[in-house]
Amino acid sequence: MANFVDRVVLHLRAGNGGHGVASVHREKFKPLGGPDGGNGGRGGDIVLRVDPSVTTLIDYHHGPHRSAPNGRPGEGDERNGAQGEDLVLAVPSGTVVTTRSGEVLADLVGDGAEYVAARGGRGGLGNKALASARRKAPGFALLGEPGEEAEVVLELKTLADVALIGFPSAGKSSLVSVLSAARPKIADYPFTTLVPNLGVVTPGGERFTVADVPGLIPGASEGKGLGLQFLRHVERCHVLVHVIDCATLEPGRDPLTDLEVIEEELAAYVPHGRLGGIPLAERVRVVVLNKADVPEARELAEMVRPDLEAQGYEVHVVSAVAHQGLKELTFSLAAHVRRAREEQLVEQPARVVVRPRAVDETGFTVRRENTPDGEVFRVLGDRPTRWVRQTDFTNDEAVGYLADRLNRLGVEEELLKAGAVSGSTVLVGPEDDAVVFDWEPTVSAGAELLGQRGSDLRLEDRARPTRSEKREAFHEKMDAAAAAREELAAERRAGKWTEED
Repeated sequence: MANFVDRVVLHLRAGNGGHGVASVHREKFKPLGGPDGGNGGRGGDIVLRVDPSVTTLIDYHHGPHRSAPNGRPGEGDERNGAQGEDLVLAVPSGTVVTTRSGEVLADLVGDGAEYVAARGGRGGLGNKALASARRKAPGFALLGEPGEEAEVVLELKTLADVALIGFPSAGKSSLVSVLSAARPKIADYPFTTLVPNLGVVTPGGERFTVADVPGLIPGASEGKGLGLQFLRHVERCHVLVHVIDCATLEPGRDPLTDLEVIEEELAAYVPHGRLGGIPLAERVRVVVLNKADVPEARELAEMVRPDLEAQGYEVHVVSAVAHQGLKELTFSLAAHVRRAREEQLVEQPARVVVRPRAVDETGFTVRRENTPDGEVFRVLGDRPTRWVRQTDFTNDEAVGYLADRLNRLGVEEELLKAGAVSGSTVLVGPEDDAVVFDWEPTVSAGAELLGQRGSDLRLEDRARPTRSEKREAFHEKMDAAAAAREELAAERRAGKWTEED
């Protein structure tokens, strides 16, 4: 079973927001005390965070599907729902987050670096939060917003100063074992090294890391053998060390040919320019002619050394078994790493800066589209899409509230400008998740028959008359009755009222 994984595809689902609740406060002698529905809680985010104790992505290889908790719904008596806890996924330093298409989303380097891969949905507002001076008694609440779903690719690119590259069985693992305290697997067959091995080298007062990565073969840049796994881990290295086997007995192999093949593969591989600093072709090269403890190998190394130096390479003849030439090699590598670090401090490569779109973006667009089912009008924008998702379409008052919000935003006006008429098909949201309406310019809700939307006549503040006001009204009523009797008596005395014989 594999114990090292450096590339995984994660399927993420953030938590949904909790629904708001529509509730009316009730107590003794006060059966209609006004709205008191609480808000729903926010759904949990999914956060990728660098943890120095994590060195592989194997946990996500076995469990690629991760989801964050949902927010709790609100309750009556103004009790808000609990928020969903964020799900934090620990990743190694040097993890690059990309999309399936290769777009880089974040480069996580350094302890504590984090990236929010999927955001939780907002909680819906309860009718208490929706109440206002104009809307005193909302009979509806907003639904919680669904959490984001994302599919991201995690790639681990080793953070080492020096990379040992070369054909299989060139002696890279042996060289790491004698330069540092690392103990990689060493055997006399190809592809012994299947995962990168890191070691710390401390020549004098310097300190740098060296990586022994899987062997390279012709066609590695196209994915043959362990090529891509190898090349991915040299993108961040300052110095590339060609470890060449001078004692190989394979036909057609010699130091100059091996070096040429490796250089061709490095030139064919195109790393992401913003992650690995300078291109691979511009990195410092050091050639190590290994296995000099074999007499024939030392003769061959001394023979080809002038040719390699003439090409501009720094050449070291070493033997990992006999510990020959290692001191000069380590001090030379330390000097190269020190210079590379100084240059990097002067000109730091640009990091990927993630700038997510503003959630409260007020802009929207209306697009006229021709589909097999006829002409439709699509409304695109963060706010209209979110409002539609938070609307309970089984509640007429909630639908009317949505119509009011869209109208205030200017959606109706833009639909009219685009040519929409009564009965036109209107879609709100992206193509894969849109809500369809048969549009009417003015939406009436049943609650309007009871008065202004969001109001309740039973909750109107009607002041009771005072004692003096009641006495005055009684006297006015009695005076009016006395005046009416006097008028009837005057008419009778004038002969207007006579009895029949």
